[in-house]
Amino acid sequence: MALVLADRVQETTTVVGTGTATLAGASTGYQSFAAIGDGNSTYYTITDNTNWEVGIGTYTASGTTLSRTTVISSSNSGSLVSFPAGTKNVFVTYPAARSIPTNRAIVMSIVFGY
Repeated sequence: MALVLADRVQETTTVVGTGTATLAGASTGYQSFAAIGDGNSTYYTITDNTNWEVGIGTYTASGTTLSRTTVISSSNSGSLVSFPAGTKNVFVTYPAARSIPTNRAIVMSIVFGY
């Protein structure tokens, strides 16, 4: 399917370990991962406010889950985080490692070595 981004998507999960996160519904003031669409991938962050992981995950409507397919960065040296018990926040994000600078001076420096 497609890589989809949506604004103000945040849910909680009680995932333990490195497995797929079962989503517990939209946080107050946010929309659920259903905005991504069944079978689509998105950039996500999951954190328990100590450990964190940024990656690409796939949303599945049946069971309302987010697979943690590809880790881009994490508090575990870039590997999947084995989360302890407790509630975590999981939300759609746009990773810095995937961004393109729009400042002309930065672009000129990167492209032309100025």
